Amino acid sequence: MSTIPITKRGAEKLKEELHRLKTSDRPAVIQAIAEARAQGDLSENAEYDAAKDRQGFIEGRIQEIEGKLSAAQIIDPATVDAGGRVVFGTTVELEDESTGDAVTYQIVGEDEADLKLGLINISSPIARALIGKEEGDVAEVQAPGGVRRYEIVGVSYI
Repeated sequence: MSTIPITKRGAEKLKEELHRLKTSDRPAVIQAIAEARAQGDLSENAEYDAAKDRQGFIEGRIQEIEGKLSAAQIIDPATVDAGGRVVFGTTVELEDESTGDAVTYQIVGEDEADLKLGLINISSPIARALIGKEEGDVAEVQAPGGVRRYEIVGVSYI
């Protein structure tokens, strides 16, 4: 199995979710199943069916997170020294050449990506266009509306 890059912050979030699922959600759904069983006939018991579905979801998510964490390559952006190049975990300040709009993105793993927070997936078109570039370089990104050009204004490892 290949490794999955993830930032230290992203790994902590996954560990917190796993802990919550195991210590809170799993016992709650087991209790709900027990209460539904106590009501008698399971063939027509909607609460029992819903609790069993929820249990299946929780167990599947636990397996998924454990699998991701076991294959994770945890990278702390603060310890990365790429000599000013854009790499995984880098925070990049960009300026759109056509509009002059400034944006800041951090390149993160798939599970951490949230565009509203400025976190972009390593496999996204813009991240792929930025990887390996340095401050002052221009990255061309194939967007749905055509090619967009961004100048790299700043590169930081935070």
